[in-house]
Amino acid sequence: MTSQPRLAILGLGSMTGAILTGLLAASVTTPDRISATTRSADSAQERAAKHGVTVHSSEEDPDANLTAVREADVVLLGVKPKDIVATARQIAPALRPETVVVSVAAGVRAETIAAALPAGQPLVRTMPNTPLTVGCGVVGVAPAAGVTEEQRALVESLFSGSGLVVPVTEEQLSAVVAAAGSAPAYVFLLAEAIAAHAGHLGLPPQAAEAMAAATVKGAGTMLVQGEERAETLRRAVMSPNGTTERAVATLQEGGFERLVAEAMDAAAARDREMGEELAG
Repeated sequence: MTSQPRLAILGLGSMTGAILTGLLAASVTTPDRISATTRSADSAQERAAKHGVTVHSSEEDPDANLTAVREADVVLLGVKPKDIVATARQIAPALRPETVVVSVAAGVRAETIAAALPAGQPLVRTMPNTPLTVGCGVVGVAPAAGVTEEQRALVESLFSGSGLVVPVTEEQLSAVVAAAGSAPAYVFLLAEAIAAHAGHLGLPPQAAEAMAAATVKGAGTMLVQGEERAETLRRAVMSPNGTTERAVATLQEGGFERLVAEAMDAAAARDREMGEELAG
């Protein structure tokens, strides 16, 4: 495998664009070794200008995906989950045996994708979350059987410039969806609720939203940059018989932990359901 791999990105959008930005910043490869595709000609032109890479549209060239993958060392499938199998089937004849196919789609099992690819094609499923777009993401990386250590390391390097990379198994990806893939929405909902009620308590809406956003950012930074666990940091804010202790007790008495667990279970269950649905 070359030290600067050739990469094809099929479906260059916001998430795959963030991955591209991160890997270029980390010098994983260079723009001249990247070929990408989009559906429309307008988006191809816009994203080529934004990222400085070659982008073709399937609207103008129905064989754009085939052309993009022919010399690729890694193919990143960035299309919608419902289009993953059709795209894999389309590019199968043009793939070299050693080319690693990488999926970033939730719910589409490795076995479902593999059935549309040539037998033995190296395949890695990943589950990134949206903070990847600001360089603070989390991505679970699950190599399928037959992927070499070198190929696994190469795929992980694609994401290393965009956040935390966590090696997992295929069976653990539903948990990754619950704990990271869907989890930014839980945090946004908390910030939304804090800002909304701060307005009821008398703060101007703009100030309330700014405070909620800055507090979420600050708390997250303390977790990531510090050495203490979340529980330790929480207890450090809770003076005996103080305001925070009263607030946290109210949350716990209302079933806060139970609701979070139920929400995560629901996300993981839906991911498994999608796997069954998309398997056909």
